Amino acid sequence: MSTVAELLRLNLHGVFGNRDAAERRDAAARAYSPEVVLTDPEGIVVGPEAVLANAGALLKEAPEEFVLVEDGPAYTSDTTGVLPWAFGPAGAPVVRGIDLITVENGVIVSLTVLLAEA
Repeated sequence: MSTVAELLRLNLHGVFGNRDAAERRDAAARAYSPEVVLTDPEGIVVGPEAVLANAGALLKEAPEEFVLVEDGPAYTSDTTGVLPWAFGPAGAPVVRGIDLITVENGVIVSLTVLLAEA
């Protein structure tokens, strides 16, 4: 069973920061519940396939030199975690945000993405 900290990083690096579609799918299978809810500035989607579509669209639209990196420490409890991130060229992010997850039975059931004010 994965810890909250492991799931934060699996979501960030394995799904949203991974340009390999097969690896993203494998990471999503380990990270999310079948009913996972993703809430981000563009709306709400439900289910791992919808989360994968969201991640795939983000990466497809972003230039190849854009990377998703941790931008500070993770904060965790037994069921909740927050991880700040940055996205853009290495060392020059164009957007920053945080992922807030809720975990039940070792998988993410809720993922909320908050963006830093510009």
